[in-house]
Amino acid sequence: MRTHDWRWVASQKTQATSAKIRPEWLLSLEVKKEAASRLDITGSFIRGLMSGRERLITEASTVDLAHSLQQGEYTATEVCLAYCKRAAFAHQLNNCLHEIFFDDAIELARVYDDYYMTNGKTIGPLHGLPVSLKDQFHVRHAETTMGYVGWVGTFEGKKGTGREFHDESQIVEELRSLGAIFYCKTSCPQTLLLGETVNNLIGSTMNPVHQMLSCGGSSGGEAALMALGGSSVGLGTDIGGSVRIPAAFCGVYAIKPSFGRFSYRTVANTTPGQTLVPSAIGFLSTTLPALELIMKSVLSTQPWLRDPDVVEIPWRDGLSPCRPKLCFAVLRNDGMVTPHPPIARGIDIVVEAVKKAGHEVVEWNPPSHADGTYLHVSHQFMAADGGQHIWKQLNILREPLIDGMTGDYGGGPFEPMPLLEYQDKGLRVKAYRAQYDQYWNSTAATTSTNTPVDAVIMPVAPHAAVLPDKYFHYGYTTIVDLLNYSAVSFPVTKAEEAIDQPDPDFKPMNDDDLENWEAYDAKKYDGAPVGVQIMGRRFDEERLLGIARHVDGLLASR
Repeated sequence: MRTHDWRWVASQKTQATSAKIRPEWLLSLEVKKEAASRLDITGSFIRGLMSGRERLITEASTVDLAHSLQQGEYTATEVCLAYCKRAAFAHQLNNCLHEIFFDDAIELARVYDDYYMTNGKTIGPLHGLPVSLKDQFHVRHAETTMGYVGWVGTFEGKKGTGREFHDESQIVEELRSLGAIFYCKTSCPQTLLLGETVNNLIGSTMNPVHQMLSCGGSSGGEAALMALGGSSVGLGTDIGGSVRIPAAFCGVYAIKPSFGRFSYRTVANTTPGQTLVPSAIGFLSTTLPALELIMKSVLSTQPWLRDPDVVEIPWRDGLSPCRPKLCFAVLRNDGMVTPHPPIARGIDIVVEAVKKAGHEVVEWNPPSHADGTYLHVSHQFMAADGGQHIWKQLNILREPLIDGMTGDYGGGPFEPMPLLEYQDKGLRVKAYRAQYDQYWNSTAATTSTNTPVDAVIMPVAPHAAVLPDKYFHYGYTTIVDLLNYSAVSFPVTKAEEAIDQPDPDFKPMNDDDLENWEAYDAKKYDGAPVGVQIMGRRFDEERLLGIARHVDGLLASR
């Protein structure tokens, strides 16, 4: 039967998704050809497809747009229409959406407008604000495929559960109660365990800033959509860099909070029973203040009352850094893989900016990142089930594993990790976290502020937005997840062929370092976005966002 052919199911699904784009929003063949001929389809190219008022709406900052909606300067309907139209264009140009529910969103926006007219007030602080979602989050009346063809028409691969098109993730319900409007779900890689966005449903989502490069992953569709102006704020997840990597690659902002700050309840996931190094809810946006707006709003709903994994920590307005002098640490190299020249230059730009502002910068010499990376990146925990969860989803329709995952899981299911070994590795994670915390505390004895380092400046990846299939080392992001720390990723610059030439005297530390270095091509990377992250401590989101906003301001005024 054709319904058991994964290729046919994938084709039918993508056609059904595209059919939800309004006829008047379909791009001409000429526009598509013009887009295909360009490296960069963001900025003026996609702007030129929108009307003047639509540009004003979709290019306003999230905070300004939310304020305009609160004041009635824009209706929820016109804002929703503008974002749906731009998202429709983005998808046709970039293949970044899994689910489209524009009509439902527009209908809800009209309901919100009626409410505003009748009651003279808004639904909540996010009244009428369009919010995009990575395709892990369940939304009523929409599917969740998470990049698996076998999940089409099911609830997480199961039929007849009564939960299909019905369930909603807790954080989606919370955002809805605040007035947010959902209109699309964005692409992610099959398995979620890849720093690029590839699956058998839609193929690849490339980088709209540089179409020869990857948009990152696993929240790649979110970042690509934002780079094209089809969203200003959205939700992703992060267990190894999955919001920070695509944000850095596409030139937008992201925060990975500590797990337990926001609800992951009823969010689809890979190996959901793995809780030793849990995936965290993350947020992406085109501006930093938007991250504070959405996080503060969600916490106002008291998610800990509905999810026992959420720690009772309301938003703390007074936690932003108030000292005139901060102390930053810088990690330029994790001792395993050397960053490419554009990343090294990006780190230098940030360091120079904070030094010029009078802040202190010290070198970061923590416990071995190799030890931490071994615990995480080698899939010690993610593969503890022997790949059973992944292969169960693949075998629903016998769809193939994507090429980027064959090295770890290509041989099919294997023997699960013995329970005692799993428990032992869990103890090693706890010990490593304690050792790292102790080191961070000890920096108070060496800083001029007599306080521990405020934040650590470090790469997101050892390269700028990466060439497809050339992402070899995730250690710069996974260490943050292993420690359950918080981190903010922000854009700094772009790679430049003329100045980002490789060091002719480079000496690799190991085979991985050599492989990464040999993959660098200054010409091919020219124009690639360069992002940097700052790492804070556990549940340090408010203070870290304040520091990030300060640093971002320093970079803008250079």
